[in-house]
Amino acid sequence: MRSIWNGAISFGLVSIPIKLVNATESHSISFRQIHLEDGGRIRYRKFCELEDREVTQDEIGKGYEDADGTIIPITDEDLAQLPIPTARTIEIVAFVPADRIDPLQMDTPYYLSANGVPAAKPYTLLREALKRSQKVAVAKFALRGRERLGMLRVVEDVIAMHGLLWPDEIRPPESVAPDASVTVRDKELDLADALMDTLGEVDLNELHDGYREAVEALIEAKASGEKVPSAPADEPGGKVLDLMAALEKSVRAAKESRGEGTGSETGSETRDRTGAKKGKATGKDTGKEAQAEVTRLRRKTARAAPKEVGGKKSTSTAKKATAKKAAPKKTTAKKTTAKATSAKKTTAKKTPAKKATPRKRSA
Repeated sequence: MRSIWNGAISFGLVSIPIKLVNATESHSISFRQIHLEDGGRIRYRKFCELEDREVTQDEIGKGYEDADGTIIPITDEDLAQLPIPTARTIEIVAFVPADRIDPLQMDTPYYLSANGVPAAKPYTLLREALKRSQKVAVAKFALRGRERLGMLRVVEDVIAMHGLLWPDEIRPPESVAPDASVTVRDKELDLADALMDTLGEVDLNELHDGYREAVEALIEAKASGEKVPSAPADEPGGKVLDLMAALEKSVRAAKESRGEGTGSETGSETRDRTGAKKGKATGKDTGKEAQAEVTRLRRKTARAAPKEVGGKKSTSTAKKATAKKAAPKKTTAKKTTAKATSAKKTTAKKTPAKKATPRKRSA
């Protein structure tokens, strides 16, 4: 990785020589503009308005256009000699908790590399201090013609710096939010929570750029003269009656994609106990089905929790052991032992009490 800026971190009276390195890279595919008729490249050439001729990059400099159209030349030397302390220094101004930084301010990230052997000790000192304090450093620095804000934090064993936008560069979110009169019902929130739990978490390292891969396959197919891959046909989607129906359908689809059974009979088609189809569910039943799905998910979560040891309910093994050791006098009508000789108890165990009438026995 090549450094794009050399300077130092100002940490009180401590100065740490560092190199600035880009922490990210772009993998997007770039295209060239061509002439459709013959495929020729379209190029932009730089011409001087006064001399009406093409100029090279070495002949091009910077200039500021005044209100009256006058151009004021500005050189790199002029910018390097600006009377500001951050021209070649990342000046730390404060240490704050990380949650004090608004993610909207986050800009380009950089790695800060210690520049030389003498910089290793103070660099490590600042890194370990940031780790132990669990804070981030807010700093000011100048890069590419302007002074910027930065946030220093630790990434593994390296100090990283995120460029920050100035607070006045963040636009207020006025008139962006939806109408405040919209209300959300508790049932809808319950289903949204169920959908979030069903989707679960994801390892960001497993995600990939599907669009870039598709473009690369397209380029490879065209270069080799093969058939260009076509887009898959869109699956016909069912008509969503309301938000509750959409949430309920999303929960079921998410569970199926994870290889889990729905566990309850929800959706546009329900079945009776014999397995026969009952037909399409009406719009009135959608809310009940959605609520049933939420209740089922909550019961499933409750069953997954470990049971407490001890209590009124005993295990089947404990019941068997008790039945063997229990005396006949202590045996109740609900728990019978294998040694019980009473005909009434045997009959009650095999046949329900209501059906065991004297007439049937005599018959």
